[in-house]
Parts: sequence; C-alpha cells; structure tokens
Amino acid sequence: MSGLRRIFKLRTSSLVSCVLAVMLWGVSAVGQDQSGELPSPSQQHEASNSGTQQPADKVSEPSPLSTPAITGPLNPVPPITLEAGPLGKVNLNGVISGMGIWQGSRVAGDDNTQSALSNGQLFIQKSTGWWQFYVQPGAYNILALGTPFIKTETAISDLYSPIPVAYLKLAPTNSFSVMVGALPTVMGAEYTFDFQNMNVQRGLLWNQENAINRGIQLNQTIGKFTASLSWNDGFYSNRYSWLSGSLTYVNGVHSLAFAGMGNLGRTVFRTLATPVQNNSSMYALVYTYTKDKWIMQPYVQYSNVPANAEAGVAKSASTIGGALLLTRKFSHGISLSGRGEYIASTGRSTDHSINLLYGPGSSAWSITLTPTYQYQRFFTRGDISFVRANDYAPGAVFGRSGTSRNQPRGVVEVGLLF
Repeated sequence: MSGLRRIFKLRTSSLVSCVLAVMLWGVSAVGQDQSGELPSPSQQHEASNSGTQQPADKVSEPSPLSTPAITGPLNPVPPITLEAGPLGKVNLNGVISGMGIWQGSRVAGDDNTQSALSNGQLFIQKSTGWWQFYVQPGAYNILALGTPFIKTETAISDLYSPIPVAYLKLAPTNSFSVMVGALPTVMGAEYTFDFQNMNVQRGLLWNQENAINRGIQLNQTIGKFTASLSWNDGFYSNRYSWLSGSLTYVNGVHSLAFAGMGNLGRTVFRTLATPVQNNSSMYALVYTYTKDKWIMQPYVQYSNVPANAEAGVAKSASTIGGALLLTRKFSHGISLSGRGEYIASTGRSTDHSINLLYGPGSSAWSITLTPTYQYQRFFTRGDISFVRANDYAPGAVFGRSGTSRNQPRGVVEVGLLF
C-alpha cells in the first residue's frame, strides 16, 4: 500500500518543473466554458457551415487546432492566441496529467505499483500563412502493453529529448506542404502520446512501429486523397536511409489509409529509441469510421526484419497482426473505449531467428478497456488491460523469472487540456 500512497508524488527534473509552471499559468489564463462538455470537431465544423448567426461575443472564439492530432474520446480545446510581432499570431495549447499504475507479473527490476507525470507538454505553433512551425516541448511517459514501465525522466533523456516534436512547415498552397524537422511517424493507427489515443497505454502492434523520426516530409491533397512521402532516420537513428509514405482516402464518415516504410540501407546503431526494427520494413492498412457517438478503427499490420550479420540478426523474422479499436461516447462527458489485438511472429529459437516479440515464433493477444470522463478541460480515465503470450521462450515474458505468460495492468490518469 505504500506504493499506492505515493501515486501522485511525482518526481521530475527542474526542466519539467519549469514546464509545469508555464502550463499552470496557461490554464489560469484560459476562460472556462460554462457548459459541461466541449463541442467535438465535427460539431464545430457543422456550426461553422450552418449559416446560423453566432452571438457577438462568440464570433472571435478560436476553434481547436488539428495539431496535435487527437483520435478521441478526449476533445481538444481552443488555443490561447498571442501576437508575436514579426512571427504573427502564435497559438499555445498544452496538456498536464499524472498517472498511477498497478501491474501483475512484474518483470525483474520493475515494481507492482508506479506513479509518473504522464504528460507535461506545450504545443506552440503558427498555423497560418505560407510558412508555419510547430514545437512541442515538455515531459512525457510512453506506457505500452507488455513492456516494463519506464520512468518519465528516462523517457525524456533516452527517447526523444525534451522537445520530441518540432518542425518547420512550408505551405505555398492549401493543398501542398513541406515539413522539415522531428516529425510524427506516418505508420500505424495509434499516436505516440497517450492523450492522443483512445487508450492510455499503447498496444502490442504499436510496439513494433517507430514513433518519431527526423527528416523531411511532403504532403499533397487532391480531392478526397491525401498523400505523404518522407525521407527520414526511421527509428530515431540519426541515419537518414528510410523512406516512408502514406495514402489516405476520406469520404464523409469513412477513411482508409495505407502506410508503408522501410530502411533502404543497413545500420548497427542501437539505443532504447532505436531497436533492431530499425533495419525493417513495415506496412499497415487502417480503416476509420467516425459518426455521431461512435469511433471504430480496425487495422492490420505486417513487418519484416531481414538478416544482418553485422547487427547480430542471423536469420530474418516477421510479424503480422490485427487490432480493433472502438469508442462509444455517452452523455455528460462520459465515454468507453476498447481495444482488442493479436500479433504473431515467425522463426524458431533453434535456427537463431531474431526475437521480435516474446521469443522467436511467439504470439500474443491483448484486451484493454478505457472509461473516460471529460468536463471542459479536466479529464480522468483508466485502463484495465490483460496481455497473454503464446509459444513464448522461457525467460522472455513476464514475472521475475520471465516465465509467466499473463500480465494484467490497471492505470488511472488525471489531467487538464488547455
């Protein structure tokens, strides 16, 4: 119980403390809506095109911005708009949240209970004109199913730095743009930071993907199609040999996206942010249905890591998996999200195949339920999740000895969007 009593005694670096101070100022500076819920992006779009005369005091009310992308069920909030001299109008948003965790079958070196600052980030951007920019400084914790807990300070120092996303965007037309800097990946259905997703924890399929890459990305929209093409460093390797791309078709409440990426070279560089998958290729097909109170998102994903003796990969292996993500919104800011997924890997330990999951040839499935409550800018939500591994290698799964095939986990998160 001593671990539970310290759930919200968050320990951060001096940098994180400064970020939190700025965020609290931002929260106090934002006027509060008197309604219980914020309008969804679709409701805002309908209002802006309805032709209905808005009250005078609402005409200049800013709308939520599309960056950072938020799938739901959390609703983004309007930004603080500042006049920044030669930069023009600059928008400021942010998120601050803390989480407490309980998990069974903890691995050696991990604890049954943990607490952390899950988000302490600012979103600073210029979103109009032919040149724009986006900077996202702050603290973050990236909690994923089936993996050990990583402290927030470790995530900042060993993953994507205190400024994980930052880029310059050139937009000479409304349909074409070029982005240069540290960019979110085009791969997969789940985003890097938890406030962007349906669930607090990212899933088993997400564990195979890259999250942030540095490079250049071209975006083009033609009618209902949007295409992106990027030359980058893949899994944050600082080796620029990756080619990534996506093609998305949107028709009303339906969208279908295909994404592919691969390393055109070979590297042996390895860090926490740059795993063996840095030499891989990956493809995903994602369908999204969004209407009224429902969000439905099934997708399939395939990856392959080729043999590379220099990188210690004696024999190649691949993964294939699928997932279904659902959100149902109810009244009074309450919603329920769920995720079910299955992933399998190829190979055998006897032929020295690379381990991409819980041993060569292993598979796993998971289920996650996430109830959420949001009132204006305040939100709280919790994950209840269960992971089960099959055909695993002894020592490669859960528990102190790495031989437990199951891991339950519970997460509670409380925070503010501003």
